[in-house]
Amino acid sequence: MNINSDNPTKAILIGVDTGEYDCTQSLKELEELAMTAGAEVIAAAEQKRPSYDSSTCIGRGRLEEIAETVKNMGIELAVFDLELTANQTKNIENILDIRVIDRTTLILDIFAQRALTKEGRIQVELAQNKYRLAHLAGRGIELSRLGGGIGTRGPGESKLETDKRHIHRRIHTLEEELSKLEKRRELRRHRRKKDNILSCAIVGYTNVGKSTLLNALTDAGVLAENKLFATLDITSRMIILPDGRNVMLTDTVGLIRRLPHNLVEAFKSTLEEAAQADIILNLIDISSDDGMNQAEVTEKLLHELGCDGIPRINVLNKADLISPEEVIPEDKHTVLISAKNHTGFEHLLQCISENLPETAKRGKFLVPYDKAALLNKIREEGKVFSEEYTPDGILTDALVDLKIYHMVSDYKQ
Repeated sequence: MNINSDNPTKAILIGVDTGEYDCTQSLKELEELAMTAGAEVIAAAEQKRPSYDSSTCIGRGRLEEIAETVKNMGIELAVFDLELTANQTKNIENILDIRVIDRTTLILDIFAQRALTKEGRIQVELAQNKYRLAHLAGRGIELSRLGGGIGTRGPGESKLETDKRHIHRRIHTLEEELSKLEKRRELRRHRRKKDNILSCAIVGYTNVGKSTLLNALTDAGVLAENKLFATLDITSRMIILPDGRNVMLTDTVGLIRRLPHNLVEAFKSTLEEAAQADIILNLIDISSDDGMNQAEVTEKLLHELGCDGIPRINVLNKADLISPEEVIPEDKHTVLISAKNHTGFEHLLQCISENLPETAKRGKFLVPYDKAALLNKIREEGKVFSEEYTPDGILTDALVDLKIYHMVSDYKQ
């Protein structure tokens, strides 16, 4: 789309309310998306209809009214809050006489701006090509309706078929590259499991503070802006829990209502970090009026990814933005924090420790001097906090996996 943030494109947002979803709330979100892409939103239009118009989506009469607004206000771009067909886009552009894009194109544009890693860029390009292919197909249908014969054959249709073949080849190449990267990630996951490294995935709606939380807990240095989809690429960092265990904390791509299907498919490998985690932190913006609805969007996707059996903690972020008099009950599955102000972290880390599956235990063991081999095993495979030489043996404070713990349980103090 190429919106220039130095010279923002003047945009109008257009929504069609058929009762499928809250159109007003969705347009608010679309405004945030447009601003994130660098547009200046100066008008919005909403139309109630029993169904979408197959030709213009919103209806020709309403569109002609919007055309007057566009002309009078010098608007350069119309953004529709749904996915348009190629035919609808062409018809709307003919009436408005400006560039027209849909919600999917806007989100793809933001993703293209934000993807920094090789994998992120491949995922975005894959989604873009699948979207383009679907819209080329639409143009193909449009051409076929001209009835064949003069004006429908030759270079035009030939170029269309060439474009389709080129996109198909590119999609195949990108899918192969993505598959290789996914295999590498799977190997890393397998290695972590083998080394008894626990994993914790931070999931949630876009802009709820996932990257801010990761930065605060680990100094990871991930971009943390007050914009939608500020982070697309996976970042993982190790933290130490109060019980001494290490856990790999992973920031995942933000979610949004009606996330385009092609993007969900393209970023599936990224989202699957949650499905492979030992515990999930569902981050929720407690200061947002729409926070609970956003949490439901996250829960729905986690269910689709097969995460139902994984321990989960609802982390209510942005506590600094709510009234101090507001009382929010907390327990081992619900924690109130402010990632920005670093408050509530002690309780959060304690809850992570309590909810994680027990793979290791910390204890003090008085290991006799004639059991040097056992002591070496603790040192090599466990995590030693302190050692004290006594007349009866070496008093060792250590975190060890359950197998070693059972081996040394007779020497526990």
